[in-house]
Amino acid sequence: MSPTVLPGLPDAGSVTRWGLPAVTALRDASAAVTVGVLVLAAACVPGRLGSDGLSPTQELLRRAAVVGSVSWAASGSAVLLFAYSDAAGTVVGSARFWSEAWFFATQLEAGRPLLSGTMMAWTLALCCGALRRTSGLGFATLLALASLWPLALGGHSAGTLDHNVLVDLQLYHLLGVTVWTGGLVGLLFVRPRLGAALHTVAGRYSRIAGWCLVLVAGSGVAGALVRLPGLWAVESAYGALLAAKVVVLTVVGALGFWQRTRILRRIGEGGSGAFAMLVAVEVVLLLVGAGAGVALARTGIPGPTEDPSLDAAQVLLGRSLPPALGPGEWLTQWRPDLLWLPLATMVCVVYVGGVLKLRARGERWPAPRAVLWASGWFLVAWATAGAPGVYGPVIFSMHVVQHVTLAVIAPIMLVMAAPVTLALRAIEPRTDGSNGPREWIAEMLRSFVVVVASTPVVAAGVFIASFPLLYFTGVLRLSMESHTVHQLVAVQFLFVGLFFVGGLIGQDPHLHRTALHARLVLLVAALGLHGWFSATLLATDEVLAADWFGALQRPWGATLAEDQEIGALLGWVLGELPLVILAGFLVVQWISVRRHGRCRAEGRLAHPAPLSEVPSGAPQKPGDREASQQALLQRLEPDRRRDGIGQRHIRDEDRR
Repeated sequence: MSPTVLPGLPDAGSVTRWGLPAVTALRDASAAVTVGVLVLAAACVPGRLGSDGLSPTQELLRRAAVVGSVSWAASGSAVLLFAYSDAAGTVVGSARFWSEAWFFATQLEAGRPLLSGTMMAWTLALCCGALRRTSGLGFATLLALASLWPLALGGHSAGTLDHNVLVDLQLYHLLGVTVWTGGLVGLLFVRPRLGAALHTVAGRYSRIAGWCLVLVAGSGVAGALVRLPGLWAVESAYGALLAAKVVVLTVVGALGFWQRTRILRRIGEGGSGAFAMLVAVEVVLLLVGAGAGVALARTGIPGPTEDPSLDAAQVLLGRSLPPALGPGEWLTQWRPDLLWLPLATMVCVVYVGGVLKLRARGERWPAPRAVLWASGWFLVAWATAGAPGVYGPVIFSMHVVQHVTLAVIAPIMLVMAAPVTLALRAIEPRTDGSNGPREWIAEMLRSFVVVVASTPVVAAGVFIASFPLLYFTGVLRLSMESHTVHQLVAVQFLFVGLFFVGGLIGQDPHLHRTALHARLVLLVAALGLHGWFSATLLATDEVLAADWFGALQRPWGATLAEDQEIGALLGWVLGELPLVILAGFLVVQWISVRRHGRCRAEGRLAHPAPLSEVPSGAPQKPGDREASQQALLQRLEPDRRRDGIGQRHIRDEDRR
């Protein structure tokens, strides 16, 4: 009788053992090149939007992006196969390998990011191969940046308790590394084509690379701080190493900025070896930043002082249950959302910078708009990182509060702040043939997606349908367990609210300025259908996402059914009240505009044109009256447009 053998993990073979790290490195390098050259082509090199085709430099970068994206997609496909082979201990191509690999890619958490990332890379490759206009570079660049999200999901942070926080930090790290590295490769690639423009392009890339260094260093340090088990660990050897690396990165960044400034000056003066020096400095900074990030991720962390066993809430949420929700917790409970908090801070700083720039030029900007902008983004930050973000995955009612705040309340303040108008006034247009923020904002307003989404009927329809589609389908349950779906739902609600409210009361340049009475009709329809949704939610007997909320084993608060009723009532009040206020605002504006039109008409009757303006002895021809009416309309049109009336409404009112 042979002895019992306890088998270990099966061996996937030498092909997988050597192939997986090789194709992973190729995928990451290809992603960096693709993202970097697209950013360089869209924002740094000459090539005007609205032209018939790409400039020669942009065309060269497009071809590099095609090669990089195809390599990214192909190596990503190989990574998916090798990852399954390594996890299952199965040789690639063995019996039932393909069917089991497909199950791994579509059903398991470890495989889904690999599959979605590969599909996005193939889509990007097709997009880069098909684009022939500068405007397409913007879409391709956004798609390339979005394709980094699956890589962040599959990063080293995916297996930790603070999964969502560390995934967000990993995304920042990837953004910094890919734009920095790929931009440097693209700059080397197109240097012979730039000629005298090399100094300008290198300067713009250098500024982008400086921000990338901040992202790489900041994400590494923040990730290390998140991993610390407590404040006591700051005094440990790991904490000392973290502090030392922060100092090193700060010194290296300062030296790199000083050296880069001197090199750019020499490039502008025609120095022969200045460009090579710039590349050397960028490579050193890149290696130091990336090396510090890798070292921080791999340095041993002090062990936990608490019981490592996890309860149900920690398994599902990645954290412990928050305390019982009371009046004070609405303001005091915060948990940083590292996607929305940095975004809210950044856009507020940029807005204030635009206001200060206008004042420096002697132009005025209403202070209440800045207050509205800051208040709107505070509400966005509160909805995602404050009490709704903390309690939303725990109780249904706060989940409703979060989405109503993002879709209704915050967009009203953000739209009234007129950020697009401020940007178009504060940002100077570029004169060197490249495309900066101002050019891309103007192009965005003309894009097909924005044109369709900003159509009032479309915006109102999507706004009305968003709440039933989330709560009466399986999306609600999916958004609880998937960080990707959760963030996509938040983005969708915010943008839908911005387009809907912008079509009603927006002050920014808008492609579709509907008449006031039509806007009022759309708003009344939205009020009615949102009330129907709230009433249906209140009357339903089925508890939504009961398996998720019940599995948390919450020891405090109302029952699941009672909490759902509270959520329906909160959604009704918080959603209807701002819409009613908007309806009142539109009614007052409509009455004011009609009174303004009547006063103008009475003024024209009380003060007719002098007889000297009418040719004496000449009969008035039929076309003269139409010509005078047209001239009158042209004089009145700016005033009526400022009041928000469409051209068709102008003509109807003057005829009456």
